[in-house]
Amino acid sequence: MNKALKPCVAEAIGTFALCFIGAGSICINAGLVGIALAHGSVLAVMISAMGHISGGHFNPAVTVGALVGKKIKGPMAGAYVAAQLAGAVVAGLLLRVIFAPAVWEPVHLGTPGLGSGITPGIGILVEVVLTFFLVLVVYGTAIDDRGTWKAVGGFGIGFTVLCDILMGGPLTGASMNPARTFGPALVAGYWDNHIVYWIGPLLGGGLAGLVYGRFLMKS
Repeated sequence: MNKALKPCVAEAIGTFALCFIGAGSICINAGLVGIALAHGSVLAVMISAMGHISGGHFNPAVTVGALVGKKIKGPMAGAYVAAQLAGAVVAGLLLRVIFAPAVWEPVHLGTPGLGSGITPGIGILVEVVLTFFLVLVVYGTAIDDRGTWKAVGGFGIGFTVLCDILMGGPLTGASMNPARTFGPALVAGYWDNHIVYWIGPLLGGGLAGLVYGRFLMKS
């Protein structure tokens, strides 16, 4: 039990940090570059700090990608996702306590949403592509023993998130992470196009797990 508990606690803490800093940067209107830096930097730091404990997923899409690539077993994957969602909800609750309604209500507590003219179908496609890039980099830097984990830690992953947000932020919010969307959405009560942020990231993560975990990974 203790063997499973420690990684789950690490996953909850890391996801909490990502959602607290990421959604918080939206609440304070840090701008696209600031929001991208906030998400990418906190993810890089938390993966570097916690990656040796849990692998530093902090994202159900990463966990699903690892599951498809047979790098995590089903029961542990389920426990990871539960811990990630719990961490995200706690972050949302704390942000609601910190910020006045006049600050968080216009941005729905930092919940990602579709940009003007972006349909749910296009939103799913964007999230698939962005999450595919993210999980592919996770495999290449953190999961594959031939990768660059010891050299760059989580910074390659964090930088990928930064780049994805710079491009996809105006389109979908560039969530790439069902937990990142779910936590603030639950606390804010904002569910518009919520399914986009489950289908897109999980498909993208699963596809990356299939491509890298089943094809590019050294057998």
